Order: sequence, then structure tokens, then C-alpha cells
Amino acid sequence: MKLEGEQTLMRIFVGESDRWQRKPLYEAIVEMLKSEGFAGATVLKGVMGFGAGSVVHSDRLLRLSSDLPVVIEVVESAEMIENVLDRLDEMVSGGMITLEKARVIRYRPEEKK
Repeated sequence: MKLEGEQTLMRIFVGESDRWQRKPLYEAIVEMLKSEGFAGATVLKGVMGFGAGSVVHSDRLLRLSSDLPVVIEVVESAEMIENVLDRLDEMVSGGMITLEKARVIRYRPEEKK
């Protein structure tokens, strides 16, 4: 699948310690997106942040946190993202999902020989 033109950027904000069926939530989400045929997903681990509970989590040496912020980023068609929002709603209990338009300039999947 080749993405180009206007697509949707979805960001899923969760905590590193969040779980879904005994595995890290971010891992379960990426596996679900892959099984749904998404073009790709990236998991980014934050060094510091706070959420709705206003508790600051940091990776500072003296205050090591076991719940650093994690963001999963996906660029895909609006239709594919809409198709997984109900599943994400079940999985994400203490995070946030944002959606915005994104202009894809280039995407080159590997050609299979």
C-alpha cells in the first residue's frame, strides 16, 4: 500500500506501565494495528510528562519513574483509523487519542521481488 496526499495522523498517549491482557498496552496496540493492515506505527518514549492526574513522571536518575509517557504515532487513511477507534476505546482507559490531517509527501514501501 502506498500512502500519499492527505492522510490522518493519529497519536495515542498512554503510560509505559499501562497493560492490555497482561502485555504492555503500547505493544498490544501496535500488534493490533499491524494485524489490521496499517502501513506503520512508531512508539516514542517520553523523558518527562504528566497527564490528567497531574502526577509528573520523569526519567531523572534520582526519581526514576516506572510510568513514563509513551506516544504511538500512526499515519493512515481516515477510514482505516475510524475502523479501529472502537477497539482502541476498549484498550485505552487512561490516555488520550488525537487525530489531525497530515500531508504525506513520500512513502516508498519495499518492492517485493
